[in-house]
Amino acid sequence: MKFSDGIFLDVARKVAARHPEIEFEDRIIDNLCNQLVSRPEEYDVVVMPNLYGDIVSDLGAGMIGGLGLAPGANIGEAAAVFEATHGSAPKYKGLNKVNPAALMLSGVLMLAHLGEKDAAQRLEDAIAAVIEKGDKVTYDLKPTRDDPTAVGTSEFADAVIEEMAS
Repeated sequence: MKFSDGIFLDVARKVAARHPEIEFEDRIIDNLCNQLVSRPEEYDVVVMPNLYGDIVSDLGAGMIGGLGLAPGANIGEAAAVFEATHGSAPKYKGLNKVNPAALMLSGVLMLAHLGEKDAAQRLEDAIAAVIEKGDKVTYDLKPTRDDPTAVGTSEFADAVIEEMAS
């Protein structure tokens, strides 16, 4: 890791030097995690190798309520991919159990990227309203994971659709 991290940091410093208008500071990963938890408002964008990015994205998801709420966007010059940060979660396939909010919020990011700002806002507001009400949310958004009032993936999605229609 010393070699790969060193190469990444060297390249990052060279790119930063070509863009002095963009603030650049490097961090050791454990210190970054501490600062993200204690002072998250100090960060807008973090750039890191894949392993650290995966770990830090899970940390960030935990800070906002869990992986079920963490959207993802990979935006390049020629293409963009939008997905939940937790990936496809194949072990939950067909169980109608998991929180679809991360995927829906990834859709919000996609709509905004495509210039559909009103549609993005309507969807984001509907998701927030369903979560705020709390009665039609999945198990991960309940006070305890075994709450019998938790709904499934489909019921959560239906509640968001109903909220958008109202």
